[in-house]
Amino acid sequence: MNVKVIAALAAGLLSAAPAFSAPVVLDFEGTASYGSIADYYGGGPGPNYGVLFGGDALGLSNDIPEFPQFSHAPTPGTIMAPVGADSALNMALGFAGTASFFYSSAEAATVSIYSGLNGTGDVLGTFQLLANATTGCDDSPFCHWDQVSLDFGGIAQSIQFGTGQGAGFDNVSVAPVPLPAAIWLLGSSLIGLGGVARRKLKA
Repeated sequence: MNVKVIAALAAGLLSAAPAFSAPVVLDFEGTASYGSIADYYGGGPGPNYGVLFGGDALGLSNDIPEFPQFSHAPTPGTIMAPVGADSALNMALGFAGTASFFYSSAEAATVSIYSGLNGTGDVLGTFQLLANATTGCDDSPFCHWDQVSLDFGGIAQSIQFGTGQGAGFDNVSVAPVPLPAAIWLLGSSLIGLGGVARRKLKA
């Protein structure tokens, strides 16, 4: 096989490999109301990339229809409500590129992306949240929702939602880094192509 062809194939493999996996969207549907979301999304390596939430990140549903706690959320059944500092989204395998979510907040606040688990390490990006909970509506305490999105550099492992005020979050989206197995497969392919190239050069 021609060395130029091998180089072209290697370049094709690299360009075809996505920088990040497809985004994981956490909509909190099915989580227990007033219960910690915890490892609802898998906890370990797998389809949800080991997503864990701190004990203060609770699922919240409208259990009493006459007195709704929120309305007009992107996915109406359940939202995530942080009730204390231990409310980080953690992904041990890491995520990168872009993070986004919908929120409804009673006060202006910040939500930060960190390089380490549980809101530790370097701050890689910060969302500035406006007080928007009842902007243009009054049918529940959290009736207005805005989506925010943030591009950031580096590999993150957590988003700290412990904002210290009443807020709800929905449809949190993060892009996991490629699984180690995928990286290994790509590397093995390139090593194999390199070996073929060397043999052809010697022949």
